[in-house]
Amino acid sequence: MHGLDTAERVCFYEQDFYVLSNFSSFNLRWKGNTFPTSEHAYHWEKFDSHPNAWNAGGSIASQILRAPSAHEAFKIAEGCKPRRRPDWDDVKVDIMRDILRAKAAQHEYVRRKLLATGERELVENSWRDSYWGWGPNRDGQNMLGKLWMEVRAELRAASPAAPEGAKKSDINAEYVRGRNDGWDAAMLAARSPHPQPQAQGERSVCPLGMVDTCCQDFKNCKSKE
Repeated sequence: MHGLDTAERVCFYEQDFYVLSNFSSFNLRWKGNTFPTSEHAYHWEKFDSHPNAWNAGGSIASQILRAPSAHEAFKIAEGCKPRRRPDWDDVKVDIMRDILRAKAAQHEYVRRKLLATGERELVENSWRDSYWGWGPNRDGQNMLGKLWMEVRAELRAASPAAPEGAKKSDINAEYVRGRNDGWDAAMLAARSPHPQPQAQGERSVCPLGMVDTCCQDFKNCKSKE
């Protein structure tokens, strides 16, 4: 175990389970686009198709999609906060849940790491964010951790015979198919009508859980709100 991990808890703001962070470098196919990270997709949702989501640089959603790092996507979204969709606070949890589902469905490594957490509580141990993480006093809502635990339970429900931490490809394929009804909408939303091939050298799955240098500054972000 690393850092703040215990026999009952896994922290994923950094270290061994950083793969569960939205800043980790796993591409996400989402609504016809390929995003460098799930953090990009989350902030893009704040502005996509909203008529007021424009500034001097053009479409805010397009700027987020092209952002060179997850931290830059966050900064663009924060700077344009008054122009985001007005119902954001009402829909953001459902959107985040579907994005996490899509990330797990598209990356076997993410699924294996998620299953490897067993029954332990998952915590985004961000000291800056009391909503998605546990905040400075470790008493925050930890919504991102709670959503990952939901996804973990769905993964197991889709493969009830799978032993904990299973790595067999047929078990993972069962999960990707998303046979439990709750996955239908998420998979339809995430599926690109024309899957985009990866550029040469682009890393979709990091077999060692490594993080691109451009995302190392994620600790400077205060909140994903």
